[in-house]
Amino acid sequence: MLPNRMQLSSETEEQLKKLKAYTGITPNIAARIAFFRSIESGFYYVADDKKIDGTLILDKATWLGDTALLTEMLLKSKYKSFDPKQAAKAWAAHVHDGISALRNHRSLKSFVNSI
Repeated sequence: MLPNRMQLSSETEEQLKKLKAYTGITPNIAARIAFFRSIESGFYYVADDKKIDGTLILDKATWLGDTALLTEMLLKSKYKSFDPKQAAKAWAAHVHDGISALRNHRSLKSFVNSI
């Protein structure tokens, strides 16, 4: 369902990079956690014209790792009519939504305690 190469918005990327600087958690791991936090919160992506303009373009396996199948199944069940490009935008929107609750942690201990 998702394309092989995916990216986030530059704003989300910056938040992931700052989180890595403070906690050491890599952007792909933080993005996975943020995605699932967003799903748990009930966030629903409504198609918009927001650009996915980040410079960190990684393959699906790197972004999603062992959660790839589950992530795609969740997106497919939540957004049944989406094509791969729309699904990638929905994934990026969920990461953006989920990172808002995680971005302000200044240590790994604080981060872990919050999840």
